[in-house]
Amino acid sequence: MVDADALSRQLTAPGGDAIAAIRSALGQDYIAQDGGLDRDRARTKIFSDPAARRQLEAILHPMIRRDAQAALALAADPYAIYMVPLWIETRRSPTGPGPTEVDNNGVIVVDCAKETQIQRVMQRSGLRREDVLAIMAVQASREERRANATYLLNNDGSVEHLTQQVNALHEQLIHS
Repeated sequence: MVDADALSRQLTAPGGDAIAAIRSALGQDYIAQDGGLDRDRARTKIFSDPAARRQLEAILHPMIRRDAQAALALAADPYAIYMVPLWIETRRSPTGPGPTEVDNNGVIVVDCAKETQIQRVMQRSGLRREDVLAIMAVQASREERRANATYLLNNDGSVEHLTQQVNALHEQLIHS
């Protein structure tokens, strides 16, 4: 599995490939004391300033694409999973972290109700409800994500239920 968020975190960690370009584009104020991206400050900026979001995407997306393509080229299994939480949004962008051929093989959407999503993000990230709603406002709608799914997994239930769906899909994919 190749995880776009993990690649992004590597690129924006202290000493990451994207730090110099981010410092140049957004300024030193967006670099934390440890030399990595100040994620809280950057989040506030990019969700209130579309131009800053486009700048950051123009820096990160090509680097994520480069690193993802290198990792996917090493995949030896019958299929590879390229996990891109904002796949729909990045497909709209010429700098999106595609490889564009990946979605030709199928897009798996792990879906849950809007309120479930809000609560999970608040618990995981410690964000206020208003902040989560502001982030969601610039993302693809649930309906749009579902409409673009080749495979749809429901994540409103237990981890066990999701695991059963993943295992069933795995069996389907290796036998198709």
